[in-house]
Amino acid sequence: MRPSTERSSPARWRQVLLPFLLSLLRGALPDQIRYSIPEELAKNSVVGNLAKDLGLRIQDLPARKLRVSTEKEYFTVDSDSGDLLVSDRIDREQICGKKPLCILDFDAVAEKPLNIFHVAVVVQDINDNIPLFKQRVIDLKIGESTKPGKTFPLDPALDSDAGPNSLQRYHLNDNKYFDLAEKQTPDGRKYPELILKNSLDREEQNFHQLVLTAVDGGDPPQSGTTQIQIQVTDANDNPPVFSQDVYRVSLQEGVPPGFSVLRVAATDPDEGINAEVTYSFHNVDEQVEQLFNLDKRTGEITTKDNFDFEIANSYTLGIEAKDPGDLAAHCSIQVEILDENDCAPEVIVASVFTPLPEDSPPGTVIALIKTRDRDSGENGEVYCRILGKTDFTLKSYSKNYYKLVTDGALNREEIPEYNVTIMATDRGKPPLSSSTTLTLHITDVNDNAPVFQQSAYLVHVPENNPPGASIAQVSASDPDLGPNGRVSYSIVASDLEPRALSSYVSVSAQSGVVFAQRAFDHEQLRAFQLTLQARDQGSPALSANVSLRVLVSDCNDNAPRVLYPALGPDGSALFDTVPRAAQPGYLVTKVVAVDSDSGHNAWLSYHVLQASEPGLFSLGLRTGEVRTARALGDRDAARQRLLVAVRDGGQPPLSATATLLLVFADSLQEALPDLSEHPTPSDPQAELQFYLVVALALISVLFLLAVILAVALRLRRSSSPAAWGCFQPGLSSKAGPGVLPSCSEGTLPYSYNLCVASQSAKTEFNFLNVTPEVAPPRDLLCEDASWVSSANHEDGEGPFVSDTILKQAPPNTDWRFSQAQRPGTSGSQNGDETGTWPNNQFDTEMLQAMILASASEAADGSSTLGGGAGTMGLSARYGPQFTLQHVPDYRQNVYIPGSNATLTNAAGKRDGKAPAGGNGNKKKSGKKEKK
Repeated sequence: MRPSTERSSPARWRQVLLPFLLSLLRGALPDQIRYSIPEELAKNSVVGNLAKDLGLRIQDLPARKLRVSTEKEYFTVDSDSGDLLVSDRIDREQICGKKPLCILDFDAVAEKPLNIFHVAVVVQDINDNIPLFKQRVIDLKIGESTKPGKTFPLDPALDSDAGPNSLQRYHLNDNKYFDLAEKQTPDGRKYPELILKNSLDREEQNFHQLVLTAVDGGDPPQSGTTQIQIQVTDANDNPPVFSQDVYRVSLQEGVPPGFSVLRVAATDPDEGINAEVTYSFHNVDEQVEQLFNLDKRTGEITTKDNFDFEIANSYTLGIEAKDPGDLAAHCSIQVEILDENDCAPEVIVASVFTPLPEDSPPGTVIALIKTRDRDSGENGEVYCRILGKTDFTLKSYSKNYYKLVTDGALNREEIPEYNVTIMATDRGKPPLSSSTTLTLHITDVNDNAPVFQQSAYLVHVPENNPPGASIAQVSASDPDLGPNGRVSYSIVASDLEPRALSSYVSVSAQSGVVFAQRAFDHEQLRAFQLTLQARDQGSPALSANVSLRVLVSDCNDNAPRVLYPALGPDGSALFDTVPRAAQPGYLVTKVVAVDSDSGHNAWLSYHVLQASEPGLFSLGLRTGEVRTARALGDRDAARQRLLVAVRDGGQPPLSATATLLLVFADSLQEALPDLSEHPTPSDPQAELQFYLVVALALISVLFLLAVILAVALRLRRSSSPAAWGCFQPGLSSKAGPGVLPSCSEGTLPYSYNLCVASQSAKTEFNFLNVTPEVAPPRDLLCEDASWVSSANHEDGEGPFVSDTILKQAPPNTDWRFSQAQRPGTSGSQNGDETGTWPNNQFDTEMLQAMILASASEAADGSSTLGGGAGTMGLSARYGPQFTLQHVPDYRQNVYIPGSNATLTNAAGKRDGKAPAGGNGNKKKSGKKEKK
C-alpha cells in the first residue's frame, strides 16, 4: 500500500495548487467579472447577480438592455433581476477537454450608454466520469525466458474528468509474479506498466489472469477494471529495438490527407519468424487514430484527415514494434502542428441602431461591430475598414470591438438608404478577409423649405373675366416626406387694400390655383401684385414666398366718345363757317373723340358716312381733320352736312357718329340766314329755297346795318361821347380798361369784338374780322350804358355794368395757330391720311387743351366748345377764371401706332393754355341764336 500512498500525494498537491492558480489568474485580469460554477448545472441555475456586480441598478435594466454577447449562449441575463442564469448544458470535458483550467469568456453588453463588460466563468469539474479501459481483456504473451524486472506497458484507462476528479492511480490484484508501476507521458497522462517480479515457468503455469483497477480522485472515488490474461510462451530472447525512443516532427496545418509524416523502424536480432516485426499504435487517443494512419508492416505514418491548429497544436503518437514472439519495443513520436492563415476573420454585428434621423450629429453611434479570427499570432490579428466612400467611419472601441459612427451630416433627400460594407482583414501572409453589409435607413426631418418652380410669376388676365375663373397656378415642391413635404398655399400680402383683397382673388390651399372672385375692369384696375406663400406641415413649419403680378389686359368694351362736335343742353348743334375762297386742303374743323380702352382698342379712325357733297370735303383717317377737297363751286350749296363715324381698332370694332354742319360764308353775319333748326333735303328745290332764305336774311342784315349807321351818324352829330365811344379810331375806348364778366380770352387766330345796345328792343351783334397783323386784338365795347342789354334784367343788374367802360384783355399769342394747327386727337401740325400718328409736345399740349375745354363745357352743362369771343362758338359762359385743372385728362388712353406707349397726363404740361380753334367761325344753329 505504500506505493499507493506515494501515488496519491501529487493529487493532493493539485488540489492545493488549483485554487492558488485561480486566485493568481483572477488578479491578472482585474477588468473581468469572474464567477465559478460546477459543471452540469441545471438550466436556469443562478450563477450570480451580474447587474449588481456591474454596478447597474435593477430599475435601469429594461432601458439598458443588458445581454450576453457570445457565439454559443451558455448563459442568459434575467431582465428583471439581473441574475446570470445557465441556459444550456455545460459539460466541462466537452468544452475544455483536459485543460486544467476551464474558463468560459464572454461579453456583457449594456446600452444607453453603450458599455461592454468582460465576464469569465470558471467551470469546475465534478466527478461525473468513470475511468474506463479501452479493452475489457488484455492479452499478453510473455516468454518464459523473460527476466524479472521486465516491464510491459499497458493501455491506460480514460477518465474525461480533470484535476482531482481525473484518474489518480492503478491497482493490481495480489499475485506472485507481477507487480504494477505508474508511468507518465510527456503530456502528463498516466499509464500502467506491468512488472515481472519472478521468472516464469511455462511448464509450471502457462497462463496467468490478473485484474487491473483504475481509481480516480473523486469523493467518493470511482473506478474501472480490466482483465489481463498472460500466456507464457516459449523463449524468444531478443525483442525489437527502435533507433530512438522519441521522434519529433513538424507538420504544416494545411497538409493534405495521405501526407507521409514519418517512417519508424525497429530491428530484432533474432532470426526467422522471431525477427519479423509489426507496428501498431500504443497508448494513443482516439483523435490520433482519426488523424494518423500507421502501416503495420513498413512503420510509415501518414495523415488521414486535415489538421486544425485552432483545435490542437500538437499530438503524441505511441508506437509499438512487436516480433512474433510477442517481444515488443516502444517509442514516442511528438508531432507539432504549424499554424497557417487558413481561417478568415469573422465580422459579427453585435448591435445596430436603425433607422437613423437625418439630423443626427457627426459621431453618432450606429452599430457595434465585433471581429474574430481563430488563427494565432499575426494570422489572428484583425483590422477593420469600410469599403467605399460613405458618411460613416469605424472607431476602435475595445478588444476586437469597433463602433460605426457618422462622419458627417446626413441628407435623406440625397441618400435615403446606405449599404455600408465592413471588411475585416487579418495580417497573415497572404491575408484573408471577410465582409458584411449593413443596411441603414435614414428617417426624414423637416429640413427643406418649399421651393417654387419660378422665382416670380406674371400672368395676363383679360378684363370682363367670369367670376370664379382660374387665372393662374403656382406650384412649389418640397423634397421632404409625409407632412414635412405636404405644401399648402395662401396669400400673405398684396398691393390691394386688405378689405378688398378677398373680393378680388383667392387661392386654393391644396392646388395653388388662383381664382378671380370678380370680373376685372382694365379701365379701373390695370395691374396688381400678390405675395403667395407655400408652407409645409412640418414641425416647425417652413415656408417660401413668391410674387405674382397680374396684368389685366384690355378688351374692346368701350365705344369711342365724340367730344367735338357735341350738342348743347338745349339740343342745338354747332356749325362751322368756311370762307368761300377756301382753297383745297383748307382745314375746316376737326372731329375730336376719345376711347377709354387702351392700345389698338383706342386707335381711332374717322370715316365719312354721309355728305351733302361727297367730293367737297376730305376727312383725315387718323386725325379726324376735315379739309376742303376742292374749291367751292357756283352750284355748291352754302350749307353742308357731314355724318362722320369714329371707329376704334378693336375686334370687333365699336363706333360712334358725329354730325358736322358747315356753312360757306365770309362772315358770321352772312352765315346767320343760312342757319335753320332742321336740316333740309339736298334736292334742287330745297337748295333754291335755301338760297332764297339766305338772300332774305342778307337783305335784312343790310337793312339792320343801315339803321345802325343812321343812328350812329345822329349820335355823332349830337356829340355824345358816351354814345360814340365804341366807334373811335383804333377800336379802343377812352375810359379805363374793363372786362365783361362773361367774356373769356379768345383761342382762335381771329378775334371778335362785341357791342351791345341796351336801348334797342333787339340785341344786335357786330362781328369785325381783325387779324393780328392789322390791329391789336382789342375788345370793342360801348361806353354808353344805353348799349347794354336789359331785356332779361329788369332791376338794372344785368351781366354788363352800364356805368363802367369795359375793355377786353388781349388774347394770348401762344394760341394763334396756323391752318394745320387745328384741335384733334392727334394734335398734329402736319397730319396725313396714312395713319401716322405724330407725337410731339406741342401737338400733345394742343390736343390736351382742346379735349379739356370740351369736356369741361360738357361737365358744366354749357352748350358746346367755344364759349367766349373768338372761340369755336358764341357762348360766353366762361370767363378768365376758368382753368384746366377742373377737367379730366383724356391723354392717358391715346394710343400711338407703331409704339407701345400711350400719351399720359403730365402735370408739368398743364400751362393753362386753352386749345386753339379753327379759322372758321362757329355759332349755335337754331332759334336761340337770334335772341
